Amino acid sequence: MTELAVQRANMVESQVRPSDVTDRRIVRAMGALPRERFVADEARAVAYMDQDVPAKGGAARGRAARMMLAPRALAKLVQLADLDAGERVLDVGCASGYSTALLAQLAGKVIGLEADAGVAEAARSLIAELKLTNAQIETGALSEGARRHAPFDAILLQGCIPEAPGGLLGQLKPGGRLVAILADGTFGKATIWRRSGESADMRPMFDAGGPALPGFERKTAFVF
Repeated sequence: MTELAVQRANMVESQVRPSDVTDRRIVRAMGALPRERFVADEARAVAYMDQDVPAKGGAARGRAARMMLAPRALAKLVQLADLDAGERVLDVGCASGYSTALLAQLAGKVIGLEADAGVAEAARSLIAELKLTNAQIETGALSEGARRHAPFDAILLQGCIPEAPGGLLGQLKPGGRLVAILADGTFGKATIWRRSGESADMRPMFDAGGPALPGFERKTAFVF
């Protein structure tokens, strides 16, 4: 077993399994996916640490680095979404595609959405290299979602947002779920919304942290 394979196994055994991740599909997928290929070259040594890491393809030409969620937080969010094999899923803020590759092991069709064109191109290359034919990467504003591919059974946001994402909730099927970390900053509550008719019920589930997702900043009101 290579050193990276050992690190991957240790990630699963020390971060994922002890965090009440009981879905064996998630455990198996995270134990097989080469996370080190999705991170920035300078972050390969910490690819399997329990921390957010910069994604491959980012932080060039003056751009801020796009970050990937820590493995523990990602696994718990994915489990919260409670995906079935035939479902259609939108992965918002997919960065270099690790989360999309994971979701592709669990769902029928996955659309990964990334705002940074350079990072999205890295994601497309990696998804193609892994031959994940049920996943594709789109480039666009994260808060706009992927209307032409909607409606979705589930939508996952790979980071923190300050308030309910109304535009994305409208892209769910009736009964569909949206999972995100609701936080003013980088730590808050993993939250699930379930669409019912024209509205959605919100339920906070557990403490979680992660990078803030670009494009979801709370709008500042002008005071006169």
